Amino acid sequence: MTIQITRPEVEELINQRLQSGAFSNAEDVILQALQSSPPTRPLPDTPPVKDIVELFAPLQGLNLDFGRNPSTGRPVDL
Repeated sequence: MTIQITRPEVEELINQRLQSGAFSNAEDVILQALQSSPPTRPLPDTPPVKDIVELFAPLQGLNLDFGRNPSTGRPVDL
């Protein structure tokens, strides 16, 4: 496998780690980074929501009022 680093800031971070002496090569830097971050997996029982309409679909027909009451403010003594 070949990995190409195209972002200068990523290359700079790898070079900083190499210069610290804690790593012998770029592969070790990447390996440590991958091992220190757990893989993320979607929950098997919950499919991802595609858009906001689909997100609020279960609320359809409930006649919910999402309007705001106007603020009456608070008394201010001047």
